[in-house]
Amino acid sequence: MVRNQSTRSRGFTLIEIMAVVLIIGLLSGIVGLAVFQQVDKGRVTATMVQIKNLEGVLELYRMDSGRFPTTEQGLAALVSPPSSPSESHGYPPGGYLKGGRVPKDAWGQDYLYEAPGQHNRHFYDLWSLGADRTPGGTGIDGDIGNWTESGGDVGS
Repeated sequence: MVRNQSTRSRGFTLIEIMAVVLIIGLLSGIVGLAVFQQVDKGRVTATMVQIKNLEGVLELYRMDSGRFPTTEQGLAALVSPPSSPSESHGYPPGGYLKGGRVPKDAWGQDYLYEAPGQHNRHFYDLWSLGADRTPGGTGIDGDIGNWTESGGDVGS
């Protein structure tokens, strides 16, 4: 008995296609969540590394001038020479940072600087407010400063 060719080559049903789309959506949601958590961890790590780099530059500033910048001078002191001739002795041409600008944190915000600091009373505090851009918080929203070891519990 010969069957009709059209009955043998039927396509997928609408239910089968919807099931496949649903499965793909669930998998992409799970993978997407894992990827976003890794991006957040990367931003925290990048900010911590940037703070360590700025600490090194601030130490160079201190070796040249005998002190850290004041809170009023802030990190701008690393790219703008002091107005006083006595303070500008030893200031390198072009400042302490390449490009003549202070870098931003991983969320595009300015780093905060206070000397003497609340946490480091003999030196300075240097910190980022984290993803939420407000003081305090936990995880990626937590403040990341030169007094913290890990910048909060990322991914928790």
